[in-house]
Amino acid sequence: MEQNRFVIITGMSGAGKTQVLRTLEDLNYFCVDNLPVMLLPKFTELSRQTPGRNTAMVIDTRGGDAFSSLVEIMDEMHANGFDFEVLFLDADDATLIRRYKETRRRHPMEKGRYSLAESVSLERNLMADVKSRATNIIDTSRYSNSLLKEEIGRLFGDENSAPGMLIVVQSFGFKYGLPLDSDLVLDARFLPNPFYEADLKKLTGNDQPVQDFLNKFPQTYEFIKMECEMLNYLIPKYEKEGKSQLVISIGCTGGQHRSVYIANNIYNYLRLKYHQVELRHRELNRKS
Repeated sequence: MEQNRFVIITGMSGAGKTQVLRTLEDLNYFCVDNLPVMLLPKFTELSRQTPGRNTAMVIDTRGGDAFSSLVEIMDEMHANGFDFEVLFLDADDATLIRRYKETRRRHPMEKGRYSLAESVSLERNLMADVKSRATNIIDTSRYSNSLLKEEIGRLFGDENSAPGMLIVVQSFGFKYGLPLDSDLVLDARFLPNPFYEADLKKLTGNDQPVQDFLNKFPQTYEFIKMECEMLNYLIPKYEKEGKSQLVISIGCTGGQHRSVYIANNIYNYLRLKYHQVELRHRELNRKS
């Protein structure tokens, strides 16, 4: 049986370890941030006892003086026959200093005694032995988040990894409030409302009579066509920037008729073009 991957992520503070861990989570790795060094052997044993999932953890100088024992512990793991990978994230000093100035966070080596430049230099010296044992080294000095995500997918993804960005198409009713997870909000309230037709009021956009009613109006087709054209333009741009999920919310007044019908049409269009598309109707189970 193929052994699951066990990845130790380490490297310079500010080099992108958090971004890498998030990307591995999207690739369905079990991830732990800032694992204490002394817990690594125990964590290794637990991983052996629970096969079936790839594992990744960040271990770095936030762990304090105990970090200096990481090399010794990794050597013991090798001696005991445990197979693991070490991913080392690096960047040039100027880039690391700039990133810390932008975020205004305290470097873990500062401890009230060193300047930011001195802290980077101290950490680089401390990391030298760990870096020499790295399986993969990535210098992120010129990497955007999307490029780093792509590189991690190349190194650690497989045929079972999630294929690209998840697209969620959902209908909702404005009178119940905007969905908080929305990235794009489309308003279908300009379309004629089936609610005011006596024989359609208690139906939904999933029912053929409502669909036939809305299809009578040219603006319905024109709206769907223009929104699909807009999404054709936007979705590749979002994917290129490394977005892992895009939520498209289509609203009408009550979320029963127009928004449901429009969401169904946009979903049916997108699922022919993209791997991961989900459809949700927020208000259909709501009791009036």
